[in-house]
Amino acid sequence: MYGNFKKHLTTELETIRENGLFKNERIITTEQGAVVKTTQGGEVIIFCANNYLGLSSHPKVVQAAHNALDSHGYGMSSVRFICGTQDIHKTLESKIAQFLGQEDTILYAACFDANGGVFEPLLGEEDAIISDELNHASIIDGVRLCKAQRFRYKNSDMADLEEQLQKAANCRFKLIVTDGVFSMDGFVAPLDKICDLADKYNALVMVDESHATGFIGKTGRGTVELKNVMHRVDIITGTLGKALGGAMGGFTTGKKEIIELLRQRSRPYLFSNSLAPAIVGASIAVFDMLSEATTLRDKLEFNINYFKKGMRKIGLEFKEGDSAIVPVMLYDAKLAQTFAEKLLAEGIYVIGFFYPVVPKGQARIRVQLSAAHEVEHLDKAISAFEKVGKELGVIKNSQLA
Repeated sequence: MYGNFKKHLTTELETIRENGLFKNERIITTEQGAVVKTTQGGEVIIFCANNYLGLSSHPKVVQAAHNALDSHGYGMSSVRFICGTQDIHKTLESKIAQFLGQEDTILYAACFDANGGVFEPLLGEEDAIISDELNHASIIDGVRLCKAQRFRYKNSDMADLEEQLQKAANCRFKLIVTDGVFSMDGFVAPLDKICDLADKYNALVMVDESHATGFIGKTGRGTVELKNVMHRVDIITGTLGKALGGAMGGFTTGKKEIIELLRQRSRPYLFSNSLAPAIVGASIAVFDMLSEATTLRDKLEFNINYFKKGMRKIGLEFKEGDSAIVPVMLYDAKLAQTFAEKLLAEGIYVIGFFYPVVPKGQARIRVQLSAAHEVEHLDKAISAFEKVGKELGVIKNSQLA
């Protein structure tokens, strides 16, 4: 039986390769940080991790994980409602809610699970979900699992959002859902305007803050802080696997009744093991660090501005977002892959993004800045981009001295 299926799969894989869309995984042999070692390119500076605050291998975070491992063991071997809840799980949930100005929090194995498990328990056939067209795949999949009516609006287009809200006028409950930061472009959603429309049409608001919590906003509370809507958003989902330590874990935080119903009915929560104690202990330490000072997010902000200024001088096109994501636009998938490979040879670890991760004809290299980067790392990256850009004919004129 597998013979014919194998032929089919082989043909599909060959087509992916021929179209320049095949994704190769590079192998890192060290801890995650500003500089890593790979089996392919030796020691390189990494600019494609979600390690925005440089906490993936921070000594305080690692030590906190060790401490939790010693005090609470390796794993719970159970789901939360049976015998998988420890005191540290409740402590972390409380700290997340407090940090984001919400009433309660529920933990998941990943934010993909948080988004996958939020819609179906809360909404039914009489209700409506109005979703931004560029929302993360986990939101899209979560919406598919729900029986609510579905409406989609153009990315951050408030006129279209209002039109969709009007179409959903007869629905019992309406939920607007958006990414806080759109990860492929680095743009921030206009949450203040979204909340205004939600007030006008009596709708709820949900925001995925995976690429924002910890470093966007004056004190790192995310796009909800940046847009001054912390107490106007009903549901926030996020991850512990990016800026907040970089391991695993996700969460949903919001109104206490919402969170309590998710504890009763959210399938990824009810049927998945509780988060490992080491991750929980490390995450508690992260929230303590972020609550005490803004040093890391301040350094990241400096790095973002410094890198963008250098890239403007060398003449490479990139999207001007309000986050740590700087998409360098190349448009062609094969060019993006070639550019990334040549940068690796220069000691810069980045990845080319192309269809289906981004729309066809919108291939890019997504640069992600980190507080772990020093100025010398940024200078080396800018110089490498200039060298490869000239070599591949992407850069015609450069103002870099």
